[in-house]
Amino acid sequence: MKQVVVEQYLTHLEARHRDLATAVAELGRRAYLTPSEQREVIDLKKEKLLTKDRIVALRRSEPPPG
Repeated sequence: MKQVVVEQYLTHLEARHRDLATAVAELGRRAYLTPSEQREVIDLKKEKLLTKDRIVALRRSEPPPG
């Protein structure tokens, strides 16, 4: 049961990571960013990195399949 929960959480984190990457890319395509948009990019990148760190940590703690 625990493995199923971990896999669901991993799926959620991976989707969130993709959403954050999309948001950062969208803002990056703009020619000019307001100061609040610049701050938003910084915050999004921080959250994206934290999400990636959680994904890596969960994958390391997973037992090998099989």
